[in-house]
Amino acid sequence: MNAALWTIRRGRPTVGPAPVPRAGAGEVVVRTAAVAVNPVDAITGLFRRVVTPWLRYPAVLGSDVAGTVVEVGHGVTRFAVGDRVLGHAAGQERHRNSAAEGAFQQHVLLLEQLCTPLPADLAFEQAAVLPLGLSTAAAGLFEPDQLGLPLPGRGDGDDRQDRDSRAEVVLVWGASTSVGCNAVQLAHAAGFAVIGTASPHNHELVRSLGAEQVFDYRDLGAEAQIVAALAGRRLAGTVAIGAGSLTRTLGIVRAASGSGRLASAYPTPVTTVRGLLARRHGVHVSAIWGGRPTESPVGPAIYADFLPAALAEGRYRAAPEASVVGTGLAAIPGALDELGRGVSAKKLVVRIE
Repeated sequence: MNAALWTIRRGRPTVGPAPVPRAGAGEVVVRTAAVAVNPVDAITGLFRRVVTPWLRYPAVLGSDVAGTVVEVGHGVTRFAVGDRVLGHAAGQERHRNSAAEGAFQQHVLLLEQLCTPLPADLAFEQAAVLPLGLSTAAAGLFEPDQLGLPLPGRGDGDDRQDRDSRAEVVLVWGASTSVGCNAVQLAHAAGFAVIGTASPHNHELVRSLGAEQVFDYRDLGAEAQIVAALAGRRLAGTVAIGAGSLTRTLGIVRAASGSGRLASAYPTPVTTVRGLLARRHGVHVSAIWGGRPTESPVGPAIYADFLPAALAEGRYRAAPEASVVGTGLAAIPGALDELGRGVSAKKLVVRIE
């Protein structure tokens, strides 16, 4: 088979032959139908050394994959050959560090616990927008060292009714991004009221995903408006997404009554420093690592326990909208270039077959 191979940290990928992976215990091999690109795929050089210093080369990158199961390993019970699935490819994670588990190839090795079956009406291209955005949002909301919120159930609604009665709110700053679309839906599914921010032309999208109120993040008065909306309510946690989001949300968390927890999806050294300073004011800032659910109980709780029924019953949407920008592995460099120019309320997808 072929793969998009990075031979050095500073280089661009080239399409070349790679061995077809074999499924071990708890693993499946998927014939790739569609992949999506993420900012972490586009970094290079020194920054890549900082973010993933453990990565071995030649490497196959990519986290978002949808396709068809062609092999199942020992102990796999949730899937059979021929099943349509989406999955989080964990090859870039320190605990996996495997080119066979990168999404950007014709066959990819996935952990069973990070796969979800696709409803018949969900196209591969749209399904591919989910995995890394879903995992990052889940990490920020549910990992104990982040917001530490209760996980969503299988859909019985009991926990949600109880928490709604206590008027607990999750704030998602950057709600129309890939991570934001998933954070809104997951927080809503877990039984929390959701307040989001987005550009005005994306307000309806964010509301349709479960947010009760949406504010314009470009409005310099947005922070005061959100604090007013939180009057008499408890801010259970805040997810801050995108450049500048930490600065905009710190004041809200300090002013509101609640947990004082803020999970930043823009992890930089500045985030760490700001987080240490914020603790003096009772705010706990944490930096989200989107791959954490690939090795924690949060991963199977989302991909195996929650998402299959939620997708099948229409309680969860694959969002944002997929924008197909090419076909074949050779289209991946162009997709990464387009991603670098910026996107809004969509995710760039490449068809593989």
